[in-house]
Amino acid sequence: MKLLFVTSEAYPLMKTGGLGDVAYGLPLALHEQGVDVRMLLPGYRDLLVRLESARMLGWLELWGAGRLHTVRILEARQTDYPFPLWIVDCPALFDRPGNPYLGPDGLDWPDNGERFTVFARAAAALATDVFGQGWRAGAVHLNDWQAGLVAPLLEDAAQRPKRIFTIHNLAYGGHFPRHLYYLLGLPGEWWHPEGVEFYGGFSMLKAGVVYSDIITTVSPTYAREICTPAFGYGMENLLQSRQYKLFGILNGIDTGTWSPALDRYLPAHYSSSQIEPGKQANKRALLEHFGLKPDQALLEQPLLGAVGRLVEQKGIDMVLAAIPFLLEYTQARFVLVGSGQHNFEHAIRELAQRYPGRVLGFIGYDERLAHLLEAGSDLFLMPSRFEPCGLNQMFSLNYGTLPVVYHTGGLADTVVNATTENVRAGTANGFVFYSPDTQALQGTLLWALQLYENNPLWRQLQLNGMQHDFSWKQSAHRYLELYQ
Repeated sequence: MKLLFVTSEAYPLMKTGGLGDVAYGLPLALHEQGVDVRMLLPGYRDLLVRLESARMLGWLELWGAGRLHTVRILEARQTDYPFPLWIVDCPALFDRPGNPYLGPDGLDWPDNGERFTVFARAAAALATDVFGQGWRAGAVHLNDWQAGLVAPLLEDAAQRPKRIFTIHNLAYGGHFPRHLYYLLGLPGEWWHPEGVEFYGGFSMLKAGVVYSDIITTVSPTYAREICTPAFGYGMENLLQSRQYKLFGILNGIDTGTWSPALDRYLPAHYSSSQIEPGKQANKRALLEHFGLKPDQALLEQPLLGAVGRLVEQKGIDMVLAAIPFLLEYTQARFVLVGSGQHNFEHAIRELAQRYPGRVLGFIGYDERLAHLLEAGSDLFLMPSRFEPCGLNQMFSLNYGTLPVVYHTGGLADTVVNATTENVRAGTANGFVFYSPDTQALQGTLLWALQLYENNPLWRQLQLNGMQHDFSWKQSAHRYLELYQ
């Protein structure tokens, strides 16, 4: 199986979110299962400097927005990848600092439509062996709107490869105006309601949905949710009509990087065969990081952690509203790490000042602190209002840190609520609430803190999560079945 994996980002070369993690973990797992992989990436400035070696495959002349681009295609090597990386090197479109999608003003680059149309044209050409290397894709795996146009561009290709399109987050649809469509020289026959047209403009994500042979998304529950008005962003009817080719496959996690037995950021390692004293040593280190000097009594009190973007989608407003109540009626402490909306950053600082030693906050992102928080917390707060897959709840389960989640997307597919029935059945591994509001979160946390007092039961809940296999192996096998 020859696979061209087309993505706009991949860890550690360029990452802004979950797509970067998927584009690292999934192709590696597929390679281990015998797939002949080539990954295609845009030649961002920050990405090019991270490559260890590169040679030129050839030049392509590709049409952009009313202009022709001379594009250099590189084949590169990088230690983290055991297969070749193909790079679309077009300085006029990709030689820019910082975020690959956003300018310094925090807004989309105004030429994103042109940038990813040229990228898609390069992908279609390389999939069909444009340079005559003898490597022709049997399947192309297209990720999110940035690769959506590859699917229709391959529609009339001789020996057309199978096209698999993955929606990582339907909230980002790659929407552009009609005048740009014609400036880009895209075919008129695609412009209709069953093609790429979307409410008077065009959507690159819709192009991927309509013209691909298979659509996947990153969890079974999210695959169902995006077929409803609440999560469909105007595409729910289209997706309902394509359910025959829509599959939800849960993402995996990098269990080499995110493993309490191997984690290079932790002062103490542990595993499901021996959780203590390792986990408590990390709890001590986490509290000391914030200036506390924990004695044994403090270490036995519950510590609730959260790390992520401070935006309403992630439910941080519910967490902040619940904290004063929980501080009054329980012995809980909170560690909050992240950045985002300024009002939420301000609220964390204010809570930390009002409740010194009980609310510990860090505004920003620190990789070591994120790992230490996962290992040192007793509960991980992840009350996202929607979450296509989510990774942190799987990290938490792997670290014996019980997640508290809202019942949505991949959170619903990975966290089994500690109801009396599920506890008796031995399947419970965390806590789930079913209404996205502060009262529901508070009630669930009170139940969790009550169970925390029952040491044998808590240990069993931890083991239920830690003994589950969240690696990419199973997900990769399912994708390989779809390719075949």
